[in-house]
Amino acid sequence: MSGPMALEPVGAAGDTLSLRLADDRAPAARTPGRGTDQDAVDRLAAELADRIGPAVHPYEVAALLESEGLTAELIQGRYGHPNLFSLATALYERVPRTFPEPVPPADPWRPDHVRCALRGALFALPGLAYLLTGRLWHADRDTDALVVAGLVSWAWGQALGHRAYLRMTTGRREAGRTLLNGAPLGAAAATIAGVFLAGSRTAVVVAEAQSVYLAAAGVLLVLGRERLLLAALTPLIAGAVVLPWWEPGTVLRVGLPLLSLLGAIAAAGWALRTTLAASPTPGAIRPPLLRSLPYGLFGLAAGVLVLLEGRQHPYAVIVLTVSMGPAEWLLYRYRGMSVAALRATATPAAFLLRSACVLACCLLAYLVPLLPAALLTDADPAPLLLLAATLWTALLLQAFGVAWPPAGVCLVAAGGATTTAVLHSSPGAAALSLCCGAAALCLTACALRLLGRPAPHA
Repeated sequence: MSGPMALEPVGAAGDTLSLRLADDRAPAARTPGRGTDQDAVDRLAAELADRIGPAVHPYEVAALLESEGLTAELIQGRYGHPNLFSLATALYERVPRTFPEPVPPADPWRPDHVRCALRGALFALPGLAYLLTGRLWHADRDTDALVVAGLVSWAWGQALGHRAYLRMTTGRREAGRTLLNGAPLGAAAATIAGVFLAGSRTAVVVAEAQSVYLAAAGVLLVLGRERLLLAALTPLIAGAVVLPWWEPGTVLRVGLPLLSLLGAIAAAGWALRTTLAASPTPGAIRPPLLRSLPYGLFGLAAGVLVLLEGRQHPYAVIVLTVSMGPAEWLLYRYRGMSVAALRATATPAAFLLRSACVLACCLLAYLVPLLPAALLTDADPAPLLLLAATLWTALLLQAFGVAWPPAGVCLVAAGGATTTAVLHSSPGAAALSLCCGAAALCLTACALRLLGRPAPHA
Protein backbone atom coordinates (compact mmCIF):
# COMPACT_ATOMS: atom_id res chain seq x y z
CA MET A 1 0.00 0.00 0.00
CA SER A 2 1.39 3.37 -1.01
CA GLY A 3 2.42 5.80 1.72
CA PRO A 4 1.24 9.38 1.98
CA MET A 5 4.41 10.77 0.37
CA ALA A 6 3.63 8.93 -2.86
CA LEU A 7 0.12 10.24 -3.28
CA GLU A 8 -1.06 12.28 -6.22
CA PRO A 9 -0.90 16.09 -5.93
CA VAL A 10 -4.01 18.15 -5.55
CA GLY A 11 -5.62 19.31 -8.77
CA ALA A 12 -5.62 22.80 -10.15
CA ALA A 13 -7.25 25.58 -8.20
CA GLY A 14 -10.92 25.93 -9.00
CA ASP A 15 -11.47 22.24 -9.73
CA THR A 16 -13.99 20.52 -7.53
CA LEU A 17 -13.12 17.22 -5.94
CA SER A 18 -15.93 15.40 -7.74
CA LEU A 19 -14.69 16.56 -11.16
CA ARG A 20 -11.09 15.58 -10.45
CA LEU A 21 -12.14 12.11 -9.27
CA ALA A 22 -14.54 11.49 -12.14
CA ASP A 23 -12.21 12.48 -15.00
CA ASP A 24 -11.33 10.28 -17.96
CA ARG A 25 -8.41 8.73 -16.05
CA ALA A 26 -10.77 7.07 -13.53
CA PRO A 27 -10.52 3.27 -13.61
CA ALA A 28 -13.33 1.11 -14.81
CA ALA A 29 -16.23 0.34 -12.49
CA ARG A 30 -15.63 -2.47 -10.02
CA THR A 31 -17.69 -5.51 -9.51
CA PRO A 32 -19.09 -5.89 -6.01
CA GLY A 33 -16.91 -8.86 -5.21
CA ARG A 34 -13.61 -7.34 -6.20
CA GLY A 35 -13.11 -5.34 -2.94
CA THR A 36 -11.98 -1.81 -2.25
CA ASP A 37 -9.25 0.15 -4.01
CA GLN A 38 -6.92 0.91 -1.11
CA ASP A 39 -4.69 3.24 -3.15
CA ALA A 40 -7.64 5.37 -4.24
CA VAL A 41 -8.90 5.60 -0.66
CA ASP A 42 -5.39 6.54 0.52
CA ARG A 43 -5.17 9.30 -2.10
CA LEU A 44 -8.55 10.66 -1.05
CA ALA A 45 -7.54 10.54 2.63
CA ALA A 46 -4.33 12.47 1.91
CA GLU A 47 -6.16 15.07 -0.13
CA LEU A 48 -8.76 15.71 2.59
CA ALA A 49 -6.50 15.10 5.61
CA ASP A 50 -6.58 18.69 6.87
CA ARG A 51 -10.40 18.63 6.89
CA ILE A 52 -10.87 15.06 8.15
CA GLY A 53 -8.39 15.37 11.04
CA PRO A 54 -10.55 17.67 13.24
CA ALA A 55 -13.62 15.40 12.82
CA VAL A 56 -14.82 13.69 15.99
CA HIS A 57 -17.14 11.16 14.28
CA PRO A 58 -17.32 9.45 10.84
CA TYR A 59 -20.63 11.21 10.24
CA GLU A 60 -18.73 14.49 9.95
CA VAL A 61 -16.57 12.93 7.24
CA ALA A 62 -19.71 11.72 5.49
CA ALA A 63 -21.08 15.25 5.49
CA LEU A 64 -17.79 16.48 4.04
CA LEU A 65 -17.92 13.91 1.23
CA GLU A 66 -21.50 14.88 0.45
CA SER A 67 -20.52 18.54 0.27
CA GLU A 68 -17.80 17.60 -2.22
CA GLY A 69 -20.38 15.98 -4.47
CA LEU A 70 -19.36 12.32 -4.30
CA THR A 71 -22.16 10.17 -5.71
CA ALA A 72 -23.03 6.60 -4.80
CA GLU A 73 -21.86 5.40 -8.25
CA LEU A 74 -18.45 7.06 -7.81
CA ILE A 75 -18.04 5.67 -4.28
CA GLN A 76 -18.80 2.12 -5.47
CA GLY A 77 -16.96 2.31 -8.78
CA ARG A 78 -13.77 4.11 -7.82
CA TYR A 79 -13.32 3.20 -4.15
CA GLY A 80 -15.18 -0.09 -3.97
CA HIS A 81 -17.22 0.84 -0.89
CA PRO A 82 -20.89 -0.06 -0.75
CA ASN A 83 -22.07 3.36 0.48
CA LEU A 84 -21.09 6.80 1.70
CA PHE A 85 -20.84 5.86 5.37
CA SER A 86 -18.52 2.95 4.69
CA LEU A 87 -16.09 5.20 2.84
CA ALA A 88 -16.41 7.88 5.51
CA THR A 89 -15.52 5.35 8.23
CA ALA A 90 -12.49 4.17 6.27
CA LEU A 91 -11.25 7.73 5.83
CA TYR A 92 -11.88 8.54 9.51
CA GLU A 93 -9.77 5.55 10.56
CA ARG A 94 -6.91 6.41 8.18
CA VAL A 95 -6.43 10.06 9.18
CA PRO A 96 -5.05 10.77 12.69
CA ARG A 97 -7.07 13.13 14.85
CA THR A 98 -5.76 16.69 14.80
CA PHE A 99 -7.33 19.54 16.73
CA PRO A 100 -5.58 22.77 15.75
CA GLU A 101 -5.61 25.58 18.26
CA PRO A 102 -7.97 28.39 17.29
CA VAL A 103 -6.43 31.68 16.27
CA PRO A 104 -6.08 33.78 19.43
CA PRO A 105 -8.46 36.74 19.29
CA ALA A 106 -7.13 40.28 19.32
CA ASP A 107 -6.78 41.96 22.70
CA PRO A 108 -9.90 44.14 23.07
CA TRP A 109 -8.10 46.28 25.68
CA ARG A 110 -4.87 46.97 23.83
CA PRO A 111 -3.71 50.40 25.05
CA ASP A 112 -2.63 53.30 22.89
CA HIS A 113 0.98 53.71 24.05
CA VAL A 114 1.53 57.18 22.60
CA ARG A 115 -1.75 58.51 23.91
CA CYS A 116 -1.14 57.26 27.46
CA ALA A 117 2.37 58.74 27.54
CA LEU A 118 1.07 62.03 26.15
CA ARG A 119 -1.70 62.25 28.74
CA GLY A 120 0.82 61.80 31.54
CA ALA A 121 2.91 64.67 30.20
CA LEU A 122 -0.15 66.88 29.71
CA PHE A 123 -1.10 66.49 33.36
CA ALA A 124 2.24 67.98 34.43
CA LEU A 125 3.07 70.53 31.71
CA PRO A 126 0.67 73.27 32.93
CA GLY A 127 2.86 73.59 36.03
CA LEU A 128 5.40 75.36 33.82
CA ALA A 129 3.17 78.44 33.95
CA TYR A 130 4.11 78.96 37.60
CA LEU A 131 7.80 78.93 36.68
CA LEU A 132 7.20 81.81 34.27
CA THR A 133 4.78 83.90 36.31
CA GLY A 134 5.69 83.05 39.91
CA ARG A 135 7.92 86.10 40.42
CA LEU A 136 5.26 88.48 39.10
CA TRP A 137 2.80 87.93 41.96
CA HIS A 138 2.89 86.91 45.61
CA ALA A 139 2.99 83.18 44.95
CA ASP A 140 3.94 82.29 48.51
CA ARG A 141 1.15 84.39 50.02
CA ASP A 142 -1.65 83.51 47.58
CA THR A 143 -0.96 79.81 47.17
CA ASP A 144 -4.01 78.88 49.23
CA ALA A 145 -6.32 80.52 46.67
CA LEU A 146 -4.83 78.46 43.86
CA VAL A 147 -4.94 75.27 45.92
CA VAL A 148 -8.63 75.65 46.78
CA ALA A 149 -9.50 76.57 43.19
CA GLY A 150 -7.49 73.60 41.97
CA LEU A 151 -9.25 71.18 44.32
CA VAL A 152 -12.67 72.38 43.17
CA SER A 153 -11.58 72.10 39.53
CA TRP A 154 -10.23 68.61 40.11
CA ALA A 155 -13.38 67.37 41.82
CA TRP A 156 -15.67 69.01 39.27
CA GLY A 157 -13.58 67.70 36.38
CA GLN A 158 -13.75 64.12 37.63
CA ALA A 159 -17.53 64.23 37.97
CA LEU A 160 -18.04 66.05 34.67
CA GLY A 161 -15.71 63.68 32.83
CA HIS A 162 -17.62 60.66 34.14
CA ARG A 163 -20.96 62.16 33.14
CA ALA A 164 -19.62 63.02 29.68
CA TYR A 165 -18.40 59.45 29.20
CA LEU A 166 -21.83 58.19 30.22
CA ARG A 167 -23.41 60.44 27.64
CA MET A 168 -20.84 59.31 25.09
CA THR A 169 -22.46 55.87 25.10
CA THR A 170 -25.60 57.59 23.79
CA GLY A 171 -23.88 59.79 21.24
CA ARG A 172 -21.03 62.27 20.82
CA ARG A 173 -23.42 65.17 20.46
CA GLU A 174 -24.96 64.42 23.85
CA ALA A 175 -21.49 64.24 25.42
CA GLY A 176 -20.58 67.53 23.79
CA ARG A 177 -23.65 69.24 25.23
CA THR A 178 -22.77 67.92 28.68
CA LEU A 179 -19.27 69.37 28.42
CA LEU A 180 -20.52 72.64 26.96
CA ASN A 181 -22.87 73.16 29.89
CA GLY A 182 -20.65 71.77 32.65
CA ALA A 183 -17.17 73.12 31.86
CA PRO A 184 -18.01 76.85 32.26
CA LEU A 185 -19.89 76.11 35.49
CA GLY A 186 -16.88 74.26 36.85
CA ALA A 187 -14.54 77.13 35.97
CA ALA A 188 -16.87 79.63 37.65
CA ALA A 189 -17.23 77.51 40.81
CA ALA A 190 -13.44 77.06 41.11
CA THR A 191 -12.81 80.77 40.59
CA ILE A 192 -15.37 81.75 43.23
CA ALA A 193 -13.81 79.28 45.69
CA GLY A 194 -10.38 80.82 45.10
CA VAL A 195 -11.59 84.40 45.45
CA PHE A 196 -12.43 83.92 49.13
CA LEU A 197 -8.78 83.17 49.92
CA ALA A 198 -7.14 85.51 47.43
CA GLY A 199 -5.09 88.27 49.02
CA SER A 200 -4.83 90.45 45.93
CA ARG A 201 -6.47 91.16 42.61
CA THR A 202 -3.60 89.46 40.84
CA ALA A 203 -4.28 86.27 42.76
CA VAL A 204 -7.91 86.39 41.63
CA VAL A 205 -6.80 86.69 38.00
CA VAL A 206 -4.35 83.80 38.35
CA ALA A 207 -6.97 81.59 40.03
CA GLU A 208 -9.43 82.43 37.27
CA ALA A 209 -6.88 81.62 34.56
CA GLN A 210 -6.06 78.31 36.24
CA SER A 211 -9.73 77.37 36.52
CA VAL A 212 -10.50 78.26 32.92
CA TYR A 213 -7.52 76.32 31.64
CA LEU A 214 -8.41 73.20 33.65
CA ALA A 215 -11.96 73.35 32.31
CA ALA A 216 -10.77 73.67 28.70
CA ALA A 217 -8.15 70.93 29.14
CA GLY A 218 -10.76 68.63 30.65
CA VAL A 219 -12.95 69.07 27.58
CA LEU A 220 -10.08 68.21 25.24
CA LEU A 221 -9.00 65.18 27.25
CA VAL A 222 -12.51 63.73 27.42
CA LEU A 223 -12.94 64.18 23.67
CA GLY A 224 -9.57 62.55 22.97
CA ARG A 225 -7.89 65.71 21.63
CA GLU A 226 -4.58 65.31 23.45
CA ARG A 227 -2.45 66.42 20.52
CA LEU A 228 -4.52 69.57 20.16
CA LEU A 229 -3.94 70.39 23.81
CA LEU A 230 -0.21 69.78 23.40
CA ALA A 231 -0.17 72.21 20.48
CA ALA A 232 -1.91 74.83 22.63
CA LEU A 233 0.77 74.43 25.33
CA THR A 234 3.64 74.89 22.88
CA PRO A 235 4.23 78.61 23.72
CA LEU A 236 4.32 77.80 27.44
CA ILE A 237 6.76 74.93 26.90
CA ALA A 238 9.02 77.10 24.73
CA GLY A 239 9.12 79.86 27.35
CA ALA A 240 9.96 77.47 30.19
CA VAL A 241 12.69 75.68 28.22
CA VAL A 242 14.75 78.85 27.68
CA LEU A 243 14.54 80.06 31.30
CA PRO A 244 17.88 78.52 32.41
CA TRP A 245 19.76 80.42 29.69
CA TRP A 246 17.70 83.51 28.91
CA GLU A 247 15.52 85.98 30.77
CA PRO A 248 12.39 86.47 28.66
CA GLY A 249 11.16 89.58 30.44
CA THR A 250 7.83 90.50 31.95
CA VAL A 251 5.95 90.71 28.66
CA LEU A 252 6.88 87.18 27.58
CA ARG A 253 6.49 85.78 31.09
CA VAL A 254 2.87 86.91 31.01
CA GLY A 255 2.22 86.64 27.28
CA LEU A 256 3.32 83.03 26.70
CA PRO A 257 1.08 81.48 29.39
CA LEU A 258 -1.75 83.72 28.24
CA LEU A 259 -1.23 82.58 24.65
CA SER A 260 -1.39 78.93 25.76
CA LEU A 261 -4.55 79.65 27.75
CA LEU A 262 -6.23 81.27 24.76
CA GLY A 263 -5.08 78.37 22.57
CA ALA A 264 -6.58 75.83 24.96
CA ILE A 265 -9.89 77.74 25.03
CA ALA A 266 -9.97 77.97 21.23
CA ALA A 267 -9.09 74.30 20.85
CA ALA A 268 -11.81 73.27 23.30
CA GLY A 269 -14.34 75.45 21.47
CA TRP A 270 -13.39 73.93 18.11
CA ALA A 271 -13.58 70.39 19.50
CA LEU A 272 -17.00 71.07 21.01
CA ARG A 273 -18.24 72.60 17.76
CA THR A 274 -17.14 69.51 15.85
CA THR A 275 -18.78 67.22 18.40
CA LEU A 276 -22.04 69.16 18.44
CA ALA A 277 -22.23 68.88 14.65
CA ALA A 278 -22.95 65.14 15.00
CA SER A 279 -26.49 63.90 14.55
CA PRO A 280 -28.55 63.79 17.77
CA THR A 281 -29.66 60.46 19.14
CA PRO A 282 -33.46 60.25 19.34
CA GLY A 283 -34.89 59.27 22.70
CA ALA A 284 -31.61 59.79 24.59
CA ILE A 285 -32.08 59.47 28.35
CA ARG A 286 -29.99 61.57 30.72
CA PRO A 287 -28.41 59.58 33.53
CA PRO A 288 -29.02 60.81 37.10
CA LEU A 289 -26.55 63.36 38.43
CA LEU A 290 -25.94 61.24 41.54
CA ARG A 291 -24.19 58.61 39.42
CA SER A 292 -21.28 61.03 38.94
CA LEU A 293 -21.15 62.24 42.54
CA PRO A 294 -18.74 59.56 43.86
CA TYR A 295 -16.29 60.38 41.07
CA GLY A 296 -16.28 64.00 42.12
CA LEU A 297 -15.78 63.06 45.76
CA PHE A 298 -12.89 60.81 44.79
CA GLY A 299 -11.35 63.68 42.83
CA LEU A 300 -11.58 65.91 45.89
CA ALA A 301 -10.07 63.26 48.20
CA ALA A 302 -7.28 62.45 45.75
CA GLY A 303 -6.49 66.14 45.40
CA VAL A 304 -6.22 66.55 49.17
CA LEU A 305 -3.90 63.55 49.50
CA VAL A 306 -1.68 64.79 46.67
CA LEU A 307 -1.63 68.26 48.22
CA LEU A 308 -0.51 66.90 51.59
CA GLU A 309 2.30 64.98 49.90
CA GLY A 310 3.21 68.07 47.89
CA ARG A 311 3.61 70.20 51.02
CA GLN A 312 6.53 67.99 52.02
CA HIS A 313 7.96 66.96 48.64
CA PRO A 314 6.80 69.15 45.74
CA TYR A 315 8.97 67.41 43.15
CA ALA A 316 7.58 64.03 44.16
CA VAL A 317 4.12 65.30 43.20
CA ILE A 318 5.45 66.14 39.73
CA VAL A 319 6.67 62.56 39.42
CA LEU A 320 3.29 61.28 40.59
CA THR A 321 1.49 63.51 38.10
CA VAL A 322 3.58 62.32 35.17
CA SER A 323 3.03 58.71 36.28
CA MET A 324 -0.69 59.05 35.60
CA GLY A 325 0.06 58.27 31.96
CA PRO A 326 1.67 54.87 32.73
CA ALA A 327 -1.07 54.30 35.32
CA GLU A 328 -3.72 54.62 32.61
CA TRP A 329 -1.71 52.30 30.35
CA LEU A 330 -1.60 49.69 33.12
CA LEU A 331 -5.36 49.93 33.59
CA TYR A 332 -5.77 48.81 29.98
CA ARG A 333 -3.18 46.07 30.46
CA TYR A 334 -4.98 44.80 33.56
CA ARG A 335 -8.20 44.44 31.61
CA GLY A 336 -6.48 42.71 28.70
CA MET A 337 -4.57 40.33 30.97
CA SER A 338 -7.74 39.56 32.91
CA VAL A 339 -9.56 38.62 29.71
CA ALA A 340 -6.64 36.35 28.78
CA ALA A 341 -6.76 34.77 32.26
CA LEU A 342 -10.48 34.19 31.84
CA ARG A 343 -9.84 32.25 28.63
CA ALA A 344 -7.06 30.21 30.18
CA THR A 345 -8.87 29.02 33.34
CA ALA A 346 -11.72 26.60 33.87
CA THR A 347 -12.72 27.17 37.53
CA PRO A 348 -13.50 30.27 39.62
CA ALA A 349 -10.69 29.41 42.05
CA ALA A 350 -8.12 29.23 39.24
CA PHE A 351 -9.31 32.55 37.86
CA LEU A 352 -9.12 34.17 41.29
CA LEU A 353 -5.51 33.06 41.60
CA ARG A 354 -4.63 34.36 38.17
CA SER A 355 -6.52 37.59 38.83
CA ALA A 356 -4.51 38.14 42.02
CA CYS A 357 -1.28 37.60 40.06
CA VAL A 358 -2.39 40.06 37.38
CA LEU A 359 -3.24 42.68 40.01
CA ALA A 360 0.10 42.19 41.77
CA CYS A 361 2.05 42.43 38.50
CA CYS A 362 0.30 45.64 37.43
CA LEU A 363 0.76 47.25 40.85
CA LEU A 364 4.44 46.36 40.93
CA ALA A 365 4.94 47.60 37.38
CA TYR A 366 3.46 50.94 38.44
CA LEU A 367 5.19 51.32 41.79
CA VAL A 368 8.71 50.03 41.09
CA PRO A 369 9.71 52.91 38.73
CA LEU A 370 8.45 55.42 41.32
CA LEU A 371 11.00 54.22 43.88
CA PRO A 372 14.13 55.60 42.13
CA ALA A 373 12.14 58.68 41.16
CA ALA A 374 11.35 59.33 44.81
CA LEU A 375 15.00 58.90 45.79
CA LEU A 376 16.14 61.27 43.04
CA THR A 377 13.77 63.97 44.33
CA ASP A 378 14.88 63.45 47.96
CA ALA A 379 11.35 62.34 48.89
CA ASP A 380 10.42 59.68 51.41
CA PRO A 381 9.48 56.66 49.23
CA ALA A 382 6.90 55.20 51.63
CA PRO A 383 4.15 57.88 51.47
CA LEU A 384 4.66 58.41 47.73
CA LEU A 385 4.41 54.71 46.86
CA LEU A 386 1.45 54.11 49.16
CA LEU A 387 -0.34 57.17 47.78
CA ALA A 388 0.32 55.94 44.23
CA ALA A 389 -1.02 52.47 45.13
CA THR A 390 -4.15 54.05 46.60
CA LEU A 391 -4.83 56.15 43.52
CA TRP A 392 -4.20 53.32 41.06
CA THR A 393 -6.40 50.76 42.79
CA ALA A 394 -9.15 53.37 43.14
CA LEU A 395 -8.93 54.15 39.43
CA LEU A 396 -9.01 50.43 38.66
CA LEU A 397 -12.26 49.97 40.56
CA GLN A 398 -13.73 53.04 38.89
CA ALA A 399 -12.81 51.63 35.48
CA PHE A 400 -15.18 48.73 36.25
CA GLY A 401 -17.97 51.01 37.42
CA VAL A 402 -17.29 50.55 41.15
CA ALA A 403 -17.48 54.15 42.36
CA TRP A 404 -18.59 54.47 45.99
CA PRO A 405 -16.02 52.18 47.70
CA PRO A 406 -12.95 54.03 46.32
CA ALA A 407 -14.59 57.39 46.98
CA GLY A 408 -15.42 56.46 50.58
CA VAL A 409 -12.02 54.92 51.36
CA CYS A 410 -10.13 57.87 49.86
CA LEU A 411 -12.31 60.38 51.70
CA VAL A 412 -11.57 58.65 55.01
CA ALA A 413 -7.84 58.61 54.23
CA ALA A 414 -7.86 62.27 53.21
CA GLY A 415 -9.84 63.19 56.31
CA GLY A 416 -7.43 61.37 58.59
CA ALA A 417 -4.34 62.91 56.99
CA THR A 418 -5.92 66.39 57.02
CA THR A 419 -6.85 66.08 60.70
CA THR A 420 -3.27 65.14 61.51
CA ALA A 421 -2.02 68.13 59.49
CA VAL A 422 -4.33 70.53 61.36
CA LEU A 423 -3.43 69.19 64.79
CA HIS A 424 0.31 68.94 64.20
CA SER A 425 0.79 71.66 61.56
CA SER A 426 2.18 69.02 59.18
CA PRO A 427 0.83 65.60 58.23
CA GLY A 428 4.21 63.92 58.61
CA ALA A 429 5.46 61.03 56.52
CA ALA A 430 4.34 58.45 59.09
CA ALA A 431 0.75 59.75 59.30
CA LEU A 432 0.36 60.05 55.53
CA SER A 433 1.89 56.60 55.04
CA LEU A 434 -0.47 55.11 57.61
CA CYS A 435 -3.58 56.65 56.02
CA CYS A 436 -2.58 55.80 52.46
CA GLY A 437 -1.37 52.32 53.45
CA ALA A 438 -4.67 51.48 55.09
CA ALA A 439 -6.55 52.84 52.08
CA ALA A 440 -4.41 50.85 49.65
CA LEU A 441 -5.00 47.62 51.60
CA CYS A 442 -8.77 48.20 51.69
CA LEU A 443 -8.94 49.01 47.99
CA THR A 444 -6.77 46.03 47.05
CA ALA A 445 -8.98 43.68 49.05
CA CYS A 446 -12.04 45.23 47.41
CA ALA A 447 -10.48 44.77 43.96
CA LEU A 448 -9.73 41.10 44.66
CA ARG A 449 -13.25 40.47 45.95
CA LEU A 450 -15.07 42.29 43.15
CA LEU A 451 -12.73 41.74 40.19
CA GLY A 452 -11.51 38.26 41.15
CA ARG A 453 -14.73 36.82 39.71
CA PRO A 454 -15.18 36.02 36.01
CA ALA A 455 -18.40 38.03 35.64
CA PRO A 456 -16.85 41.58 35.47
CA HIS A 457 -14.48 40.47 32.69
CA ALA A 458 -16.91 38.46 30.55
